[in-house]
Formats: sequence, structure tokens, C-alpha cells
Amino acid sequence: MSATEASTPASGEAPPGRPAAVAAPAPLVLLLSAAHPPDDIRVVRKEGAALAAAGWRLRHLAPGGPEAPAELAGVALETFRRGPGWRGRLRAIPGLARRAAASGAAVIHASEPDAWLAALLAARRTGARAVLDVHEHYPSRLDARLPRPLRPLARAVLRLLCRLAGRAADAVVVAKDGLAEDFAVPDRTVAVRNYAMPVAVAPRRHAPGPLTLVHAGAMTRSRGWPQMLQAMACLPATDRLRLIGRFTDGSEPAFAAQAVALGVTHRIECLPWLPHPEALARLAEGDIALVLFQPGEENHRLALPHKLFDAMQAGLPVIAPAFAEEVAGIIRAAGCGVLVDSADPAAIAGAIEGLRDPARRAALGAAGRQAAATRFGWPGEAARLVALYQRLAPLPPAGGAAARPGL
Repeated sequence: MSATEASTPASGEAPPGRPAAVAAPAPLVLLLSAAHPPDDIRVVRKEGAALAAAGWRLRHLAPGGPEAPAELAGVALETFRRGPGWRGRLRAIPGLARRAAASGAAVIHASEPDAWLAALLAARRTGARAVLDVHEHYPSRLDARLPRPLRPLARAVLRLLCRLAGRAADAVVVAKDGLAEDFAVPDRTVAVRNYAMPVAVAPRRHAPGPLTLVHAGAMTRSRGWPQMLQAMACLPATDRLRLIGRFTDGSEPAFAAQAVALGVTHRIECLPWLPHPEALARLAEGDIALVLFQPGEENHRLALPHKLFDAMQAGLPVIAPAFAEEVAGIIRAAGCGVLVDSADPAAIAGAIEGLRDPARRAALGAAGRQAAATRFGWPGEAARLVALYQRLAPLPPAGGAAARPGL
């Protein structure tokens, strides 16, 4: 070996007398939640997992207890105790802001209005970037609690607050179409729609026989359980209804009483809230998925629920409201279900009867499964989120210094 060869460092080694280069750590992204659970599907399993897979370091700070896992999908989970109700959420804002500021995050990605405020306060203190993740139509959130004459004023005030928050943030991420206009910052708004996350589930093999109808997720009056029960009473006694999830409006006793009055109690199976893979497997044992949002709420018109895509991936045809623009548009484009007047139990029962043919159910289910894997799949949405973060907090080049965050 020559002297020159002996003094030349091997590839990747530092020259003699010079310390080896240390790769700069990837920027930290703090997912901040005031109400979402530690393992939330959108916040952690979709957005957090996509960013972690791309190379950022991820933490999710959310309300919860010690039973939460320490890590999920590449996202470190950290929980805090929060008081009940809206008072508990308001009191938690200062502490949430302090913890966000102390995290050292380059970007704070907040998922509810109170978390937005905490993120903006922390970002102002530390220079971090603030991202508002918008899941709902917030200007209409008080409609159900106010007399009708006061609703326009409340909407105007809440829309103004949304616009102020949007102007203070570095980016606004919207989970569905129709939400961006309330923030009026088109140059900083990115649509990352709540489309189907790839999951492993064996699709339903449709066959003749009695039908099992399935409703997954939160159950409330406004999500249609009165109409669901009345439709069940119109169907053959051999048909069944499976509920997967929990009642979130305190109406479960009224549901049970109504089921007794209609004589359908023995035909209903109520399962608790299950881990997503297990819930999806139980969903795929059914024949028809029900999405029965009731008219009168703006968030129902603009809804884009996980359960729609779960049903599509499970190969189930979906019965859904014609007025729900986001859901109806997907069902029409995918050809995977039937749209009805969800306030009319007879219309719901008629749609169910129209799906009694297993060949038709199989065709609609196959179309939904294909659409969920392509046009309405999550990977394209994840790519837009990753592109946004490459502008907000670029990943450092391999072996080099971290790039300075900037738009």
C-alpha cells in the first residue's frame, strides 16, 4: 500500500485530525390535540405516520391516561390530564401552550380550535411554525345550542375568529372540501382529505340470505338511530343490525326503549368501541353499511367520515344521505352505494330491500374497494402533507447540517 493510499480515509470516514461529521437530527413535529385521543386515526395513524415515514421526528401530545402506548406508527405518544367539558378544555390551554413551547418542536400541528390557540401562543414564544388542522365546519358548531335568530351572528363571529387564526398561522390543512373558505388564506391552505388509509382486511363475500346491517363509529340521534330503528321494523324479522362503537350524546337509554317499543331488540347486536383493525374485521362480516347523518347540521352536509372508507375497503355497499355533499359525491363517483333521504325510514328500508340481491351488493362492494385503493386513497393526500412540511421544516441532507425552516 502506498503512502498516499495509507493516508486517504475510507469512504464516509473523516480525514485525519478532523472530527467525523454528525448528521443533523430531523426537525421535530409536535402534533397537538385538545380532544383527540392519543391513537387518533387521522392525527396519528394517517398524518403522523406519513411524516414519520418521510423522516421527521413526531410526537403527539393528547389528553389521556397511562394506558396509552408510548409509540404508535413511528409517533411518540405523550398524554396529559384534562378536566371535563368545555371548562376543562379552556383551563387546559395555558398548560398546553407551555408544554408545546418547551417541546423544542420546529412545527406545532394543532387539531382543534383550543389547540390552535395553544399552538399559536407557543409558536409566538419560540419561533416554531404553526399549522392548523381543520376537521370540521367550526362556524356552525353553536347552531344546535342557540335559538335560530342568533345563529347567523354566532356564525359570523366564529368565522371571523377562524380567519384571524388562519392569518396568524403558517399553514392551514383542511380535512375535506368546503372548509377552506372560512379561513380566507388560499396561499397557505392545503387540502389533505380524510381518504382511505390502506389496511389489511378480507372483503365481504356476499351470499344469499338474511342481511346484517352495520353502523360503525359514534352513535347519536343526529346520526340517525331513530330512523335506523324504524327502518329495521319494516324489514323481515331475520335481518340484523350491528352497532360498533358508542353512544356519544347520552341517548343510549332512549335507543334501548325505542328498540323495545318497535320489537326489534333481539335483532340488534351492540359492540363496544374496538381497536380499528378489529372494528374493520367485524364490519366486514356485515352485508350493508349505514351512514345516516340527519339533515340540519352543516358538519353533516360536509362530513367525510372514516366509516365510509372503512366500509368501502371491507367491500360493503353503503347507504348514505343524498344531502351530504362530500359523502354523496364519493358514492356517485365510485358507484359503491345508494343515496337516500336519511330522514325517511321508509326510504332507508327501500334502499336495503334493493340491495338484497348478493350479486348487486358484490358489484357495489368491489367498486368501492377499488376506489378506496386508488382515487380515494390516502397516499396522494399524504404526499401533499409531506410536500407542505418540506417547505415548513425541510429535512436535513444526509450527513449535513439541518436546513433552515422556511416557506
